Amino acid sequence: MEIEIVAKKENELLDRVEVKFKASHPKEGTPQRDAVREKLSSMLKAPKERVIVDAMDSEFGKMETVGYAKVYKTKDAAMKYEREHVLVRNKLKEKVKVEKKKAAAPPPKPSAAPAAAAAAPAPAAEKK
Repeated sequence: MEIEIVAKKENELLDRVEVKFKASHPKEGTPQRDAVREKLSSMLKAPKERVIVDAMDSEFGKMETVGYAKVYKTKDAAMKYEREHVLVRNKLKEKVKVEKKKAAAPPPKPSAAPAAAAAAPAPAAEKK
């Protein structure tokens, strides 16, 4: 797999460098996000924990993938500005499992005596 950096932009406000890249991978499938992070970190001379691959897209039949990555100046900045699911995808954060609430117990069934009384028709009131 070979990676070519197409565009590079400094974002001072968010303490990061934004990179658009093209990865060519002949005779291979779409590269794993972890492998792309590793390659980008060596190319940009930054630790892997500060490189976040935001998106990768490959077209059917083509042996190249285009993507967007961000390289933060510190790991704290990455944890502060990145969305939760992107951090989970890049294995910088563990996925938080939410327990489902158990279904409430059904209300107790009424006894047979009140049910029988409710089923019997009430006496009709006499009309004058």
